Amino acid sequence: MGTMRKHSKAVGAMVIIQITCTGMTLFSKSAISRGMKPSIFVAYRQAFATLALAPFALYIDRKNQPPLTFKMLCKICVVSLCGVNLSLNLFYAGLNYVSATFVTAVTNTIPAMVFVIAICLRLERLGIRKSDGKAKVVGCISSLLGAMVFTFYKGPVLYPTTPNEAMQKSHLSVKTPAYSKEDWIRGSVLILGANLTWSLWLIMQAPLMKQYPAKLRLVTLQCTICCLMSTLWGAFEERDLSSWKLGWDINLLSVAYCGIVVTGISYWLQAWVVDNKGPVFASMFSPLALILTAFFSTLFFKETLHCGGVLGAVLLVIGLYGFLWGKKKETKDMTTSEPIKSNNQTKDITVELDTISCTSAEIEVVPEAQRRCCI
Repeated sequence: MGTMRKHSKAVGAMVIIQITCTGMTLFSKSAISRGMKPSIFVAYRQAFATLALAPFALYIDRKNQPPLTFKMLCKICVVSLCGVNLSLNLFYAGLNYVSATFVTAVTNTIPAMVFVIAICLRLERLGIRKSDGKAKVVGCISSLLGAMVFTFYKGPVLYPTTPNEAMQKSHLSVKTPAYSKEDWIRGSVLILGANLTWSLWLIMQAPLMKQYPAKLRLVTLQCTICCLMSTLWGAFEERDLSSWKLGWDINLLSVAYCGIVVTGISYWLQAWVVDNKGPVFASMFSPLALILTAFFSTLFFKETLHCGGVLGAVLLVIGLYGFLWGKKKETKDMTTSEPIKSNNQTKDITVELDTISCTSAEIEVVPEAQRRCCI
């Protein structure tokens, strides 16, 4: 009963995370479409994230305070620049040229990108002769094909709208620009670049967290550094102070939502799910955000679903699940092989102890309790 309740809580937490991710894409799309500069958006978002995380980082990591040396600070700055800052700026720059549905769909290529980079850096082995290695390779190829189909092939409209339906949608929706082929390709390159830099950031996080184990404080430092970098870049790019003003509108709601809800609340929920159910379980819910984004984008942004987009999304989801299956099987094989090895060693020791006991039985009988203790 307790295990079932824990599983239900994990499922509910992942559904909430996917809903918040859907809201992040839609709110960000709305703010960027209204003319907010990507660097300004990132600066405000990371400022809200820093304010949300700083109190918890100071309280939770108060007993775990590793020394922040100049060398470590330089490493954190490099990781923040290459990962968080560059990735988010490319993401929001690309969001101005493509649909929110496309952005959410192509995000499913990140696990495959991380795997390819890890192979190139010799951090992970391919294992093409095994079924898990084949599944990971097929998943990567399927994800790449899905992204290419989504980018270069639209196809016919999935469901044409009547003039009356189009008029009703125009009253409910937010105005978004029509995407030309050149804009679509430019946006696709920017989004894929954002996913690539984010994948590099994920790989760089592992050794950095070993050197600086205060995880929450590390995330807060990266948010702060990213905020400062984006502010400097935004000041260089946009010198008109009116562009930096936030009113009581969708721009303020978007940056506050992305900074506090997405970076703050979702971080804790995802960390809890990964700790209790593992990273594969957490990744399995990614397509839910794609479905929700596609639905709300057609409702509020007048986005039209094409057959090419649906085909690309299906290939992306197949690639994601294929890769996750291969990764799960690889992890399962590794965990089961270690106990077998240790059990064999224990068996050898037990046999050796039994032999010694039996040979010495002529002199002295070994008590049963002592023998069990040896085994």
